[in-house]
Amino acid sequence: MKQIVIAILSGLLFGAGLAISGMLNPEKVLGFLDITGHWDPTLALVMGGALLVNIPATRWTLRQPSPKMASSFSLPSLKQVDKPLVVGAVLFGMGWGLVGLCPGPAITLLAGGSPQVVLFVCAMLAGLWLQPVLTNYLKRPFQQADA
Repeated sequence: MKQIVIAILSGLLFGAGLAISGMLNPEKVLGFLDITGHWDPTLALVMGGALLVNIPATRWTLRQPSPKMASSFSLPSLKQVDKPLVVGAVLFGMGWGLVGLCPGPAITLLAGGSPQVVLFVCAMLAGLWLQPVLTNYLKRPFQQADA
């Protein structure tokens, strides 16, 4: 029960941060990404503020003997950049750049019932469903066609 309460409070804090920072406004996000037009640098302050909090908090947390709500820390094991990571990053960036939404804000905006947001989340879920297939395809070795 304690884990559920902490998860709910964390989600509310995250959603409030998205709303206050302007990340729920696709026009603001697109303005930040428009570096050749009317660039809006204010989301860089959001990123900087997040890093100022996250870096010391993460360092302090990882110095603890164990997490408060789990038996051990769950850290990424992949230490190298591979093809699926690069392709995934490019697809994520393209989606973010085209519509000004990423998963967190999109899920938060579902409460408003906007057809565009619902369509975006459906496309995002389809991508999640297709991800294992695409990852397996990208991990196959390159084979040349016989001449």
